[in-house]
Amino acid sequence: MPAVNFSVSANSENPTKVVVETPGGFKMTVDEPENLGGTNEGPNPVEYVLAALAGCLNVVGHMVAKEMGIEMRDLSFELNGDLDPAKFTGQSEEGRAGYQAINVEITADCDADEETLAEWIEVVEERCPVSDNLANKTPINISVK
Repeated sequence: MPAVNFSVSANSENPTKVVVETPGGFKMTVDEPENLGGTNEGPNPVEYVLAALAGCLNVVGHMVAKEMGIEMRDLSFELNGDLDPAKFTGQSEEGRAGYQAINVEITADCDADEETLAEWIEVVEERCPVSDNLANKTPINISVK
């Protein structure tokens, strides 16, 4: 199957706020909270990372459940992660700028037993593109015009 390209365009509105637009016409505002110098007009970038992971796990979770014959009545997600802002703010060159770990708790209301759910989540993790991008090094090519 050939690769499918996804893209977004973004325009900075101020030092902390960027408006992102998708080819489908959706707009997302990315901002920082006021305590980080932002205007709190949207989730911050690392919250969007968690949201993207939840969204992808939802899609793949339902798809895999259907393939496995699991009746998935409801899925809910709680995600969190710790990051040390020292590198991001330039106060340290040590450690990572990003999440040290991301924790995901999924509540699945379904007709599967524990063994089947363990198999289901293993397949979901393996097939989730966002999880894959977060868990594995993905080349990022940044250039300036």
